[in-house]
Amino acid sequence: MKQAVMIAPGRIEIHDVPAPAPGPGQVRLRVRRIGVCGSDVHVYHGTHPYTCYPVVQGHEFSAEVERLGEGVRHLRVGQKVTALPQVVCGACPPCRRGDWHICDGLKVRGFQAPGCAQELFVTEADAVVGLPEGFSFEQGALVEPVAVAVHAAGRSPRAAGANVAVLGAGPIGNFVGQVARANGQHVLITDISDDRLAVARQCGLARTCNVRAEAFAEAVLRAFGPDRFEVAFECAGVQETIREAIANIQKGGTIVAVGVFAEPPQVDLGLVQNNELNLHGTLMYQRGDYERAVELIDAGKVATRPLMSRHFAFEEYPAAYECIEHEGDRLMKVFIDL
Repeated sequence: MKQAVMIAPGRIEIHDVPAPAPGPGQVRLRVRRIGVCGSDVHVYHGTHPYTCYPVVQGHEFSAEVERLGEGVRHLRVGQKVTALPQVVCGACPPCRRGDWHICDGLKVRGFQAPGCAQELFVTEADAVVGLPEGFSFEQGALVEPVAVAVHAAGRSPRAAGANVAVLGAGPIGNFVGQVARANGQHVLITDISDDRLAVARQCGLARTCNVRAEAFAEAVLRAFGPDRFEVAFECAGVQETIREAIANIQKGGTIVAVGVFAEPPQVDLGLVQNNELNLHGTLMYQRGDYERAVELIDAGKVATRPLMSRHFAFEEYPAAYECIEHEGDRLMKVFIDL
C-alpha cells in the first residue's frame, strides 16, 4: 500500500509498504479523505514543538471499514467512519478521573504516533466513530475540527442567549462560532482576512469584523451594544487577540484559549483579577464531542461546504502544502483524496 512519510520538514515521500493487519480489538480502515490542518502545517515548517521526523501525518480523516480484528462486533465492513487520534496511558491522574484527552503521556496520531496518511490504517475499534450513510467523505474528515469546536464551546458555562466573541475566523474559529450559534448564543466573529470573514457569513455568522478596518471595541458595540459580550473564544493564537478579549469582555466573563500560541503571550493578570475573569484552556476532545459534532453536521446546524477549498490526489501530497503556502488565507480546508 502507499504511505506518505514526512522525512524532514518540507520533505514528503510516498513509500510502498506492506498492508497492516488488525490485531484483536482493532480495525483496518480504507482511508478516503484526509484534511490538512494548521498543526500539520507547523510540522511541515518544522515548528511543531512535539513532533519528530520521520512522521506519518494525518488525523482529520474519513474512511470505510475494510477489515475487523478479532472480537470487534459493533462495526461492519463497508461502514463509513472516522476515528479519534489520541493514544493515552489510562493510568495517570487525568486518565483516572476521566480526562484522558489531557493524558500526561498523550500521543496524537500524525504527530507522536503514526497517522492515517496511508491507504490502509489500523486503529483501535473503540476509537472509531460511525458516520451517517448520507455523509460525504469531506464531511467525515471535518468531524475532527468540529469536535474541537464542540469541546471548546463546552469549556464555557454560559448558556443560550449569551453574547459571544470569536477572535479568529480560520476553520477552527469558524466552527467554534457555528457551534456557539447552534447552542443558541449570539456570535461576533473577527479576523484580519476578508476572505475568511466572507466564508463565515456564508456559514450564517452574520456579525463579522475585520479588525484592520474597524476597531474591535467599536465592532463589539455595533454587534451587542453596551452589554458587550460574556464569552470570548481566542482562536487566533496571537498576542493582540487575547489582549482585546480581556480588555473588552464583561466583568465575570469567560475567555477560552483555543488557538495555539507560537510565542507565549503577555496577559494582564491584574485586569483578570480585578474583573474576576475566568481563563480556560481547551485541548482536543472526547468521544462525546465527536458524536455531537456528527449530530450537528448531520442536522445542518454546522455548515461545512463553504470551508471545502481544494482537493489533491494522494500522490500530490507535497503539492497540497505548496498550495497552502501560496494561497494562505484564501484557503480554508484542503483535502487529500484516496
